[in-house]
Amino acid sequence: MRFLGLEEGDRALDLFAGTGYYTEIMARAVGPKGLALAWNPANFSTDKSRAAWAELKSRVPNAGIFLTPANAVSLPADDFDFVLLHMVYHDTYWQSEEYKFPRMDPAAFLKAVYAATRPGGAVGVIDHVGPSGDTRDVVEKLHRIDPAKVRADFEAAGFVFDGESNLLHDADDDHSKNVFDPAIRGKTDRFVFRFRRPAG
Repeated sequence: MRFLGLEEGDRALDLFAGTGYYTEIMARAVGPKGLALAWNPANFSTDKSRAAWAELKSRVPNAGIFLTPANAVSLPADDFDFVLLHMVYHDTYWQSEEYKFPRMDPAAFLKAVYAATRPGGAVGVIDHVGPSGDTRDVVEKLHRIDPAKVRADFEAAGFVFDGESNLLHDADDDHSKNVFDPAIRGKTDRFVFRFRRPAG
């Protein structure tokens, strides 16, 4: 989080937050004067997830969550100092009838993220390293994404590339395997990128 740009007092956004593992970490890191807000696709809301979020907010009152349809992401403008996408950006290229997850427009999604990030704000992106090729096809088969594609998408949206870390690099990972393959699950090669919305 320190490398990605999160600071005490920040208003932070956790996108595709799941049950809030990183939201809670961010809420504790920004402290009582900061805020950690989570966004999830509305169709992923269940009784179990709502109970988990109620429990989380009882532990960290400076955390919150809101939901919108995945293909109609709506975020407050110029509101966040820090945004996190932890192993989820590839999902903007994924769709599933089984899980009722609609086809998203990655460019429209990043336009919303850009507008929600304050000038000078940081966006941290961590994801599974994937091969080049048709991005939707790679994501469908492997749940991975080509780091070069991610950088190109963010730069096309107006973000500036601001650094990368090899902290989560794993040279033993087979990029042709699905990330849920038991042989590599939890041990994938991951890229860590930091972007910024230009201050000017």
